[in-house]
Amino acid sequence: MATTKAPENPLALEHQVCFALAVASRGVIALYRPLLEPMGLTHPQYLVMLALWEFEPVSVKDLSGMLQLEPATLSPLLKRLESAGLLRRDRDTKDERSLAVALTDKGRALREEALNVPPAIVSRLGLDIDELMQLHERLTRVIAAAKNAGTATPNED
Repeated sequence: MATTKAPENPLALEHQVCFALAVASRGVIALYRPLLEPMGLTHPQYLVMLALWEFEPVSVKDLSGMLQLEPATLSPLLKRLESAGLLRRDRDTKDERSLAVALTDKGRALREEALNVPPAIVSRLGLDIDELMQLHERLTRVIAAAKNAGTATPNED
């Protein structure tokens, strides 16, 4: 693996990984907005729907884990999607303490419209699929490294 020389100024804004990730995130999410608005979805709601289109029915707890969102953050998203008639939350018949989330027919039908979103994003970004898949792989590694670093026990003196 090639080594890169550390920047002369380690506090230079343009050298900060957090800055590049934040700007990239805002930019990419902004590309989704005009595609999701006609569907009546925000980007966080779209992520919920993606998980449900793949895994429904699913418990709120499991959905929270998939999306890496706290239940307190996920709950209002689910309420808005439920009021839009896209999903329903029911008590799990096996565990009354658990809520199961399932799509309605309207929520399942929205999937057909959503199939247009990924190719439109690829086109708007102007990057080829291989580049995007490599980026996804690297970001997944960054996510795992950050998660591991966050759970690592700091050295005590």
